[in-house]
Order: sequence, then structure tokens, then C-alpha cells
Amino acid sequence: MKYETVFILTPVLSDAQMKEAVEKFANVLTDNGASIVNEEIWGLRKLAYPIQKKSTGFYALIEFDADPKTIKKLETAYRRDERVLRFLTFRLDKYAAEYAEKRRNLKKANATTTTESEAKED
Repeated sequence: MKYETVFILTPVLSDAQMKEAVEKFANVLTDNGASIVNEEIWGLRKLAYPIQKKSTGFYALIEFDADPKTIKKLETAYRRDERVLRFLTFRLDKYAAEYAEKRRNLKKANATTTTESEAKED
């Protein structure tokens, strides 16, 4: 089944610590037989309301295919890690999966055109 998880990390982390945390959760998934489809780091964003007296957080998204039992292990890892402020994992229905794929393809197309325009400027 296709799933998507978004989690918010505490903003006091360095870039390296934040990337290490994202890698840790990706490894929890792959160690439990999940295959990662897409991984995005959205970066530091303002929160809608303060969480643990913090007004910003590092957002990250991981899209993956996994067995439902893997979700419990992932969410246990989230709860045990003090760097995680909030998390949400949800199963993608066929429409959400189609939308996620379109969004990925659009992002790749934008990245390609940006790279091409930069090459022309040189």
C-alpha cells in the first residue's frame, strides 16, 4: 500500500542533524521492507501555532510503499525521538497517489527547465 508521512522536527537542529534525523526515519522504513518512492525536505517553516514553545520547525515528507505493520514501527520511532514535534502518516487512495505522482513529475520538470535556463545563461 502507498503511504505518505510528514513530520516536523525541532528548529534548534543544525542542517546535518536534521538530515540525519530524516535519514533515520527513512532507514526505519527500508529496514522494515518498505520502498521509498519520494523524499522531500521542505525546510524551516512557520508553525500555525506554537508547539513546545517553538514557532518554527523543519518539515519533511516521505512517500513510500509498505506493509501496514510497518506504520506502527515508524510511528513508535517518531514518538521515541525527542526531535520530532509532530507527525502524520496516511494511506494514499488512488486519487491521492495520482496527485502525488503528478506533483513529483511537475517538480522534476521545473527542476529540468531551471537547470536548462541556467546552462543557457552561462
